[in-house]
Amino acid sequence: MTTEVVLGEVTCPSGHLVITDGGYLEMWSGDRVPDDEEHPATDFEIIGPDAEEAAETFDRQTGTRLYDIPDHAVDDVLATFGEHCREHGHNASLRAFEQQVPHRERVRHAVEAREHEFIVMGVPVLPMEVPADRPLPVTAIPGEHGWHSMRIAFSDEPVADSWIFCELGIDHARFVFADADALNSWEHVLPLDGLADLVLWGRDEEQVAAEFGAPRLDDSLHGWLDLPVEEAYQRAMSLEARRDEPGAPKFTADFRPHSHHWQAMAQVRQSEHDAGVIRVAGADILMAMTSVGDGFFPVHLDVDADGLPVALRIDIAGEA
Repeated sequence: MTTEVVLGEVTCPSGHLVITDGGYLEMWSGDRVPDDEEHPATDFEIIGPDAEEAAETFDRQTGTRLYDIPDHAVDDVLATFGEHCREHGHNASLRAFEQQVPHRERVRHAVEAREHEFIVMGVPVLPMEVPADRPLPVTAIPGEHGWHSMRIAFSDEPVADSWIFCELGIDHARFVFADADALNSWEHVLPLDGLADLVLWGRDEEQVAAEFGAPRLDDSLHGWLDLPVEEAYQRAMSLEARRDEPGAPKFTADFRPHSHHWQAMAQVRQSEHDAGVIRVAGADILMAMTSVGDGFFPVHLDVDADGLPVALRIDIAGEA
């Protein structure tokens, strides 16, 4: 029998759990209105007597809201939705929000509306109401190549039924399990202590380390630890310029400011199971590598005999 591995525990004081791609948390706005000057967008809600039917048949996003429609695509979406409603006989229309909906509010709305997911700039986010009074264990089952599945448990009740809940697309090879309120305080890039690391690796790592005077680190890589962030950034720019030269050596330079993401990934790198837990705003947040890289991962909801959630299972290597 395959032994289940404990990756860590998550706490959700708000009662709202978020699971998404941990590499995209730089985009998370929390309670703030999303602000992306390079990619301005509009959020819409579908209104009218046939709003739910129109949303289901339009099938662009889950539920009766359309988030993060790029400004250049707004007219096309409005026209396409209007034509769709005329073809299907739906009495519904799109109404733009005065400003974009903060991501924390998207979680709250999805939970109340019992919607399985929403998007943040195309990235799927799974929100769920969970117990707020106890830690939620996250475990994994080994497979032939990496994990077979991951599981976050909400109760100890026997599983009576299970079905596909949604599908998570991952581009940074890592899941994050987090309390929605705690993510209001998440710092993905800005260093919490003003410091950063700069790490080298690759085919010609030794050559580049010698050129730039980078010492060897404990994990056998080369680079610098605990540099003032501006100094680390300037060195990173110099390394990037060297890499772009004709006939340049082959290497990668990883700029790692001491942010929450850095803290979590430091735990991941030190962990036997590529998972780590850090505490942010009174909640324990878990980051775990998929073990198989990027992909689309079906999520199953396990329920007890009364139909109450027992666990979510992320299918990583395929159902047996």
